[in-house]
Amino acid sequence: MLDFKQKLENYALLAVRIGVNIQPGQTLVLNADIAAAELVRLVVRKAYEEGANWVKVNYTDEIVTRTRYDLAPSDSFLMPPKWQADELEDLARNGAAVLTIISANPDLLNGVEPARITDTQRITGQTLAPYRELLMGNHASWSGIAFPSPAWAAKVFPEAPQEQQVDLLWDAIFKAVRADLEDPIEAWRRHLDGLKARCAALNERRYRKLHYTAPGTDLTVELPEGHIWCQAGAVNSRGIPFLANIPTEEVFTAPLKTGVNGTVRSTKPLSYGGNIIDGFTLTLENGKVTGFTAEQGQDSLASLLAMDEGSAYMGEVALVPYHSPISESGILYFTTLYDENASCHLALGAAYAFTLEEGITMTKEQLAERGMNQSLTHVDFMMGSSEMNIDGITDDGTAEPIFRGGNWA
Repeated sequence: MLDFKQKLENYALLAVRIGVNIQPGQTLVLNADIAAAELVRLVVRKAYEEGANWVKVNYTDEIVTRTRYDLAPSDSFLMPPKWQADELEDLARNGAAVLTIISANPDLLNGVEPARITDTQRITGQTLAPYRELLMGNHASWSGIAFPSPAWAAKVFPEAPQEQQVDLLWDAIFKAVRADLEDPIEAWRRHLDGLKARCAALNERRYRKLHYTAPGTDLTVELPEGHIWCQAGAVNSRGIPFLANIPTEEVFTAPLKTGVNGTVRSTKPLSYGGNIIDGFTLTLENGKVTGFTAEQGQDSLASLLAMDEGSAYMGEVALVPYHSPISESGILYFTTLYDENASCHLALGAAYAFTLEEGITMTKEQLAERGMNQSLTHVDFMMGSSEMNIDGITDDGTAEPIFRGGNWA
C-alpha cells in the first residue's frame, strides 16, 4: 500500500505527464489558489524534471477574492482584465500548456450581490474570449486537477471531525484519479482506451437524436451532422496528446443548437460563481431555455442563463454510467470537475469545435452555420441517475437503447 507522499508524487506526475503532457522546452502556466502551494511546488518540480523550459505560477487567494467582492466599488467589477488576457493568449499561441488546480470553496461568494458576480463573469468572459477559444479548439494543451482545501473538505464531509476532513477528501481524490495504484500511468492508458472504444461505437452509429427519460426529465437532443463523440483525451494543434481533466469518465459531443426540446431536471447540486444551485428544472424549446425553477440558487441560475445569447442554449451532451468509480463512491463533491464524472450531464454555453468534423479549422461563422452554440460561458450540470434511460434515434426514426437504468445498455 502506498503512503501519502507516494500518492501525492503519483498525482503530480499524472498532472504533468498524462494531463498537460509537458514536452521538453515547453512552457507550463500553472493556476492555483495559495492553499494548494504544497501540490504546486511538487508539480513544478515534476514539470522541470520532464523537460519544461519555464513554469509560470499564477496564485490566487480566496480570502482576498471574497474581500474584493465585499468591499470593492461596484464599477471595479466592470474593469476588463486586458493585461491578463493578453499574457495568456500570447502564451497559448506560443505553445504553452495550461494546468489549473481547483480548490475553491463552493460557498465562497454566498451572500454577495449577484450583480457583482455577473458583471465579473461577463467582463472576464468577453476579455478572455480569444484565449478560451484557443483552449476549446485544442490549439494548446490544458488540464485541470483538484486540491482539497479545508473549506471544500468541510463541505464534502460535514459529519466528520474537522481534523479528519481534508484527509478524507485526499483519500477520495487519490482513489478517483488512480494515484493510489503502483502504476497510475498505465492504469490511465487502459482507462482511456476503454473510453475511446465507447466513442468509436457511438461514432459508428451516427444517431440523429438522443431521447432522455427519467423522473422530471423528458428531453430530446438533436445532434448536428458531422458530430464527433469524444473523450477528455485530446490532441493539440502540434500533435501532442493531453487529457483535459483528471479524473474523467465521460464521452461527449455537441448538440445541435436549435435541436434540444423538452424538460430536464438536475440530479446533483451545481457549484457556480461561488454559490450552489440545486433542485433545478429547465424547459427548452428549439434549443433555448424558455423556463426554469430552482429550489436553491434561483438568482444565480437566472444570471447564468442571461450571461449572453448563447448561455441559454446547450453546448455539450455527455454520457457517464451510474456504475462508475466516482458515482459508486457515494460522495457529492460540490465541484463540477468531480460531480460531472459521476453523472450524465449537459452544458449550458459554448460547444467545443473539435466535436464537429473539421470543426477546429472552421471560423466562428462556419461553426454557427453548422449549429454549434457559441457563448462566453460553458457550465456543466448533472442530470443523470440510476433511473435514466437514453435512446439513440437513427435517421429512419428507429430507437435503440444506449442507457438503461443509468448504465450502458
